[in-house]
Amino acid sequence: MADILGNMRRTHSCGELGIADIGKEVVLMGWVQRRRDHGGVIFVDFRDREGMTQIVFSPEENPPVHEKAHVIRSEYVLGVRGVIRKRPEGMINPKMKTGMIEVVITELKILNAAKTPPFLIEDNIEVSESIRLTHRHIDLRRPQLARNIITRHKTSVAVRNYLNQKGFLDIETPFLTKSTPEGARDYLVPSRVNEGCFFALPQSPQLFKQLLMVAGYDRYYQIVRCFRDEDLRADRQPEFTQIDLEMSFIGEEDIMAIAEGMIQTIFKAVLEKEVTIPFKRLTYDVAMDKYGLDKPDLRFGLELTDISDIVQNTGFKVFADVVKKGGMVKALNAKGCADFSRKDIDDFTAFVAIYKAKGLAWIKVKDNEWQSPIAKFFSEEEKKQMAEKINMEKDDLIFFVADRSKVVNEALGNLRNLLAEKKNLINKDEFNLLWVTHFPLFEYDDTEKRYTSVHHPFTAPFEEDYENLSANPLAVRSRAYDLVLNGSEIGGGSIRIHDREIQERIFTVLNMDKEEAEKKFGFLLSALESGAPPHGGMAFGFDRLVMILCGQSSIRDVIAFPKTQRAGCLLTDAPSKASPEQLQELSLKVITQ
Repeated sequence: MADILGNMRRTHSCGELGIADIGKEVVLMGWVQRRRDHGGVIFVDFRDREGMTQIVFSPEENPPVHEKAHVIRSEYVLGVRGVIRKRPEGMINPKMKTGMIEVVITELKILNAAKTPPFLIEDNIEVSESIRLTHRHIDLRRPQLARNIITRHKTSVAVRNYLNQKGFLDIETPFLTKSTPEGARDYLVPSRVNEGCFFALPQSPQLFKQLLMVAGYDRYYQIVRCFRDEDLRADRQPEFTQIDLEMSFIGEEDIMAIAEGMIQTIFKAVLEKEVTIPFKRLTYDVAMDKYGLDKPDLRFGLELTDISDIVQNTGFKVFADVVKKGGMVKALNAKGCADFSRKDIDDFTAFVAIYKAKGLAWIKVKDNEWQSPIAKFFSEEEKKQMAEKINMEKDDLIFFVADRSKVVNEALGNLRNLLAEKKNLINKDEFNLLWVTHFPLFEYDDTEKRYTSVHHPFTAPFEEDYENLSANPLAVRSRAYDLVLNGSEIGGGSIRIHDREIQERIFTVLNMDKEEAEKKFGFLLSALESGAPPHGGMAFGFDRLVMILCGQSSIRDVIAFPKTQRAGCLLTDAPSKASPEQLQELSLKVITQ
C-alpha cells in the first residue's frame, strides 16, 4: 500500500533543535503556525506539541520546493526535510527556544490542508470559552494547553513511580456499581438486562478500596475517574480524576508521611522545586478560629479575631444581641487599608452577603481616631480592649461580622482571601502546604433536621469520643485530615472504621436504621465481620493539583475534553437525547416537566 509519508519519517520535534544541531539533516512534522513571504523567501513558524522551529523555503536553494510552498497556509499539516543552519545576524529570536537556528527545506509534503481556524492558535487570545470548547481539538494546539496536558502526564508518571516504589498495587475498581449516599447526586445508568434497575457511576472508590483492605491487599492505589452530579464551578467537573490510595495496619502519621513524600516527588519531577517536609499542621478548630475556613491560605496574614467577650454587653445592640443568642462577633484587621473608599466597602458588603452575612460593620483608624458609623456605640474601655486585641493602628481598616459562627467564619474567611488578592499580599511563586486535622465527625443540617457526616460515614472517630456518639454527636472528633495547598484542598482522607459495631453506631447517629443500613451497606458490614484490619487512606484531587502546578485558575484548562458549567460537552454536543428504540430497550419513558 502507498504511504503518504513515503520515505519521510520524523527525526526530531520542533522544540528540541539548537546550535549543536547545525549542519544536520532533519525531518520535522507538524502544523503551520504562520507563514511570511519576504521578497521571495518564505518563512514558516512550524509547530508541534513540543514547540516551534522556523523553516525556510528559498528559491535559490530549491526552486521546485519553494514554488510548492506558496500554497501553504495556517494550520496546514506538513512533513519537511531540510538542513539546520544558524540564523543570520539580526534575525535571532531570543524569545524562542529554537530562536538561534532555522531549517532550510529541501523536501516538502503537504499532508493535509486546513480551513482557517476560528481563533488564533496562540496564548492569551481574546475568545470566549464556549468557542474554545466547541473547537477543543483546535484549542488543544495552543502552547499553554499543550504544556498543561504534558504537565498532567508528568504528574501521573511521578505518582505511579513513587507509589510503585512504596509497595502499592495499582488495582482497578468498578465503574458500574451500587448507588450509595456519599454527599452528592449519583449519575445513574439503566440496566437493560435487569429491568427497572440502575447502576450508579462511583463518586469515589471508597467502599471498594476498603474491601480490598479486608481482602488483604494492604497497599492499594489508583488514578481513577469519579463522577458526581452536582452544580459546577471553576474547580469542579461532573467527571474528575483523583489519586486514590489506601493502607492497612497504619495510623494517621503513616499516611501523612506517604502523602508528603508523594507531593515532594511531584514538585521535584514536574516543577524542579523542592518542598520541605513535614508540612505545617493546624487543627480544624484553630484554622476556623484564625482564618474562618478549613482550607486557609497561609501565604499571608490577616488573621481573624473573636471579640464576642468584649462586645457582649456593648451599647451596639447588633453585636450584643447576636452574642446573647449564642452567636459570635469577629473582626478582620486589613492592615494599612484605610485607603479603601466607601464604594469599595459597599462592594465588600455585597460580597459577604454571598455567604449569608446580613451586614459588614467597619472602622477606619485615622490619626488615632475611629471613623465609622458604629464608633459612637462603644465605651472608651471597650474601644481600648478592642484596639489592643485586634492590634488596631493608624491607617487600618477593620471589618466586623456578627452572626452564627458558620456565617461569620465563611464571610470573613472569604473576605480575607479577597483582600489579599486586591492588596497583592500573596507571593504567587510560593507553594504553601498545610495539614488540617481533628475535624468534627458530624454537622447538623438545619434543613433536613438531622446529623450528617462532615467527610463520609466510614470515617473513624477518636476512641476517647465514643461515649459522645449518643450523648453529644457534635463533640465527636474524626480521625480525618485534609491537605491544603495555597488555600485549595488538594486531598483528604481518614482512618476508617474497621469494626461493625462502631459503623452501625455511626449509621444510627445519621438517622439510618438497621434495615436501611443493611440494604445500602450490608456488603460492607458483612466484610467488617470477616477480619477487617485497621486501615485508612486518602484521595487527592488530581485535576485541582495539576491546575495549581500549571498556574491556572480553572481545572477545565488541564483536562483534555472538559464539560461546561452546565455539564455539557460543546465539542460532541453531549448529553443528547436517546432514540425511542434505546428507551424501549431499557424500559424507560421520558416525562418532560
